[in-house]
Amino acid sequence: MKTIEVVAGVIKDGDRIFATQRGYGDQKGGWEFPGGKMEPGETPEQALVRELKEELDIEVNVGEKICIVEYDYPKFHLTMHCFFCKLVAGCKPTLLEHEASMWLERGNLNSVNWLPADVEVVKYLM
Repeated sequence: MKTIEVVAGVIKDGDRIFATQRGYGDQKGGWEFPGGKMEPGETPEQALVRELKEELDIEVNVGEKICIVEYDYPKFHLTMHCFFCKLVAGCKPTLLEHEASMWLERGNLNSVNWLPADVEVVKYLM
């Protein structure tokens, strides 16, 4: 089974956490922490800065690593490096690839239908 290595940013603003709804692919409509595939030679932190700029037109400061999720989807194995992130002052997310987004209070994280790998991150955050 093919392994795909990705990064995900848990963007925090006070007690709120940013969630995005996937706008394409097999997982369309599911909720996730924004991020994407790592490119050869990139550190997870570099990939996260690049992906969040590409997907949401934002700049972030990457903080501490939260966890690494290993998850088997039907067609591939996912290795997801998850980090806390903070928006650079003045940045507001613009949806360039996602269907929707919302800020969730930590106590309301289970109010959306998370993709299976992201459920593992939510469990950690709770």
